[in-house]
Amino acid sequence: MNRKVIIIGVVVVGLIGLTVMKLMSNKSKAEAKIYIHDVNAEVLVETTTMQEHKFESGFSYLGTFEPYRQNTIGSDASGKIIRLSVEEGDRVSQGTVIAKIDDEMLQLQLENAEVSIEGQQNDDKRYSNLEKENAVAGVQVEKTKLGLRSAEIQKKQLQKQLRSTTIKAPFSGVITKKLVDLGSVIGPGTPLVEITDISSLKLTVNVPERDILKFKLNQAVSVNADIYGNRSFDGKVTNISVVADKSHNFKVQITLKNSKQELMAGMYGSVHLSNSNSVTRMAIPRKALIGSSKNPQVYVVRNGIAILTDINAGTSDGDYIEVISGISKNDKIVVKGQVNLEDKTKVKTTK
Repeated sequence: MNRKVIIIGVVVVGLIGLTVMKLMSNKSKAEAKIYIHDVNAEVLVETTTMQEHKFESGFSYLGTFEPYRQNTIGSDASGKIIRLSVEEGDRVSQGTVIAKIDDEMLQLQLENAEVSIEGQQNDDKRYSNLEKENAVAGVQVEKTKLGLRSAEIQKKQLQKQLRSTTIKAPFSGVITKKLVDLGSVIGPGTPLVEITDISSLKLTVNVPERDILKFKLNQAVSVNADIYGNRSFDGKVTNISVVADKSHNFKVQITLKNSKQELMAGMYGSVHLSNSNSVTRMAIPRKALIGSSKNPQVYVVRNGIAILTDINAGTSDGDYIEVISGISKNDKIVVKGQVNLEDKTKVKTTK
């Protein structure tokens, strides 16, 4: 009996051992197939240095198109949403009903207020007649009139609350966010939807101190959108900042009509000013630019490491952008391969 138990135990232990060995073998094979990024591997990039570039007969300043108006629409009333008339992407006109809040209790309160007013009016007539016959004190008549005025004010308050249960679009636009659903219980100030109006667009550009006097309020300017190439749109300067930022740039806002909605908020654009003389400035290829036009950055290679660096950008044409500060003439700027880079990535430059 003991011999059989020992044999069975040995067999079980052997099977367990073989199973563990098989699992370890499978794990090793699986790990060998998994790609693990080597953080020490060098990324191949192409670089250039800042060069003098002639900007011919004009100045361009980069920016991003922004909506003319964009607001989150909230509720003044509280209650349950019993009708929601819009979805994301819907176009709405000014005054379009967006949502309806349950107003049954307010309707009942209004009916009660109207009954109270009717009673107060009857009392007022009765006491006024009695006053003429000196059958009632004047104080009582005055109290009745004040009670009637109070009831009328309460009715107006209820009517205003009832109007607040119908939420309407304050201006025409597109529903870009829907923040509640049918049946949601909301309170005063709860955001319901976001409406974006792009019938006109705003283009805000950063203009260096030396060029700010070239812009005047209500000045007509030519605006280009990257997506449309050399096609231009008519714009007008609507705001010029009176305070420069730490880089001595001034924000200039240009407004342009977009009735056909050919342009979208978030697109890159530039404003172009004609000039009789060409100028030569230190510049880099525009394709080296990383990030937004409001916060332009480039990768600078130092000691085999790509460093993400902020720059102060100036004039631009289709291919080059002026660099006012942030990098030096001998810095190596990455112009190809940025998609594979992060700040402080090891790189290898092409020859």
